[in-house]
Amino acid sequence: MSSTTTTSDDEAANTTQKQRYKRRKIAIFFAYCGVGYQGMQKNPGAKTIEGELEEALFHSGAVPEQDRGMPKRFEWARSARTDKGVSAVGQVVSGRFYIDPPGFIDRLNSNLPAQIRIFGYRRVTASFNAKKFCDRRRYVYLIPVFALDPSSHKDRESVLASLGSGQELVKCFECSERGRKVIGVMGKRTYQLGMSVYSENANLKSNGDVDNTNSESIEEEKTNADESAKEKQDCVGNGVSKNVVEAEGIVLNENTDSNSNVGLLNDLKVVEEEEERVNNGEEKSPKGSEFCYCEKEKERFNRILKHYVGSHNFHNFTTRTKAEDPAAQRYIISFDANTVVNVEGIEFVKCEVVGQSFMLHQIRKLIGLAVAVMRNCAPESLIETALQKNVNINIPTAPEVGLYLDECFFASYNQRWKDTHEELSMKGYEEEAENFKMKHIYSHIASTEHKEGVVALWLHSLNHRNYPDLGYVNNPDLSAAKNPELSAGNNDAAADKNSSEVKEMDNTADKDSSGVKEMDGAADKDSSKVKEIAE
Repeated sequence: MSSTTTTSDDEAANTTQKQRYKRRKIAIFFAYCGVGYQGMQKNPGAKTIEGELEEALFHSGAVPEQDRGMPKRFEWARSARTDKGVSAVGQVVSGRFYIDPPGFIDRLNSNLPAQIRIFGYRRVTASFNAKKFCDRRRYVYLIPVFALDPSSHKDRESVLASLGSGQELVKCFECSERGRKVIGVMGKRTYQLGMSVYSENANLKSNGDVDNTNSESIEEEKTNADESAKEKQDCVGNGVSKNVVEAEGIVLNENTDSNSNVGLLNDLKVVEEEEERVNNGEEKSPKGSEFCYCEKEKERFNRILKHYVGSHNFHNFTTRTKAEDPAAQRYIISFDANTVVNVEGIEFVKCEVVGQSFMLHQIRKLIGLAVAVMRNCAPESLIETALQKNVNINIPTAPEVGLYLDECFFASYNQRWKDTHEELSMKGYEEEAENFKMKHIYSHIASTEHKEGVVALWLHSLNHRNYPDLGYVNNPDLSAAKNPELSAGNNDAAADKNSSEVKEMDNTADKDSSGVKEMDGAADKDSSKVKEIAE
């Protein structure tokens, strides 16, 4: 009987001790390397950063058993969502947690893997929400310098098109794919026969590099047209049927001169023999280009990125969002690339973009099109075209490995509550965040490029065969086919113009008629004067 009473007393004492701790509304600052995770946001059956963090909060005593797996009960909110494989340095989440006794951050980190690190927390107002109170987000994309070099990692068609021109490109011996279609990195084919290829940037050169844009584009256009003819078994040109045989990127036609086909095969043989000699160690791989990210290239790349700044409809730069959806309208505050960093022997250009909020894959597509323009695969004017509401085109998506969330900003909140609450920023965590970034994020980006060549393989897909819409701007027929509303608008404008011309012709005819009547009146007057003189 006494033992039962003692147990009850102990339980009451423990309950009293637990009740002394109150839940506090806090904002948690942390970083993570996104490799191996399916993004930030929690998804059933998927390994996510949010799932790891919620479990760590539970095991650290910040979340009670009855609230485990129910984030709404502790008012969970995140400042930003990151895609699969994307990292973060300045991510912020908020909620009501038990932060006592002291040592909350140490307990939390002890229950997390090394690639997720908590920096600290700040007490916030009861109404604070990490998503709603975040004014701006800054993301950084590390793009290798070689990706901006038009002559680096060219596709097979471009190499073959340059043979015999005196400005030959070398075949890429670094990448296993060497320009073949890379499954999953390019969109659906929307190419139409007879599509004209742009020539706006035909004369652009970088650091003395040879510009082969015209020959590359013509060869790719011919290859695409012949492939379409084979698939559809249509007649091309003046009703002549063509049989297309593709052999390692070479197009052979029955109705062309046999000498031409032999020449093409000889060109292919030269390239393959060169590759075989290199593989056997008889010759060294061609030296890399002398391209560097100097003032001229920096100025051009920043000019390209400036097209995105401001409020635009970014429906072409995301997925599952239509142009009519208000969510497609986003505001980008700044976008520049002024810094070069060297990580494990690879030079990267640091592209920093600041905006209010971003959509799924938006930043990766912004970078993808900017790189395509920089490499002369697309005209610079295509960016303005892609930002139009009534235009639908397929934009290349850059690999996720180089992207990370750099910082979240709470300027309005800090201004309003500066007298009663701590400032919400990364101040005080800069050194720890920088160490984590260099150890986990930068090293992962560089090592992935060294081992897998993710960006290099992606560069081989940047051509009109995989992305026909890169030549969109100079093809009005394709524009009308893909955008009936735009075509209808043009037709209405033409009809109005013709109608006004008809009215002008009618007015001219009336004027001429009145002129004739005036002449007749003058003749009658002269006749009457003659009669008076005669009398």
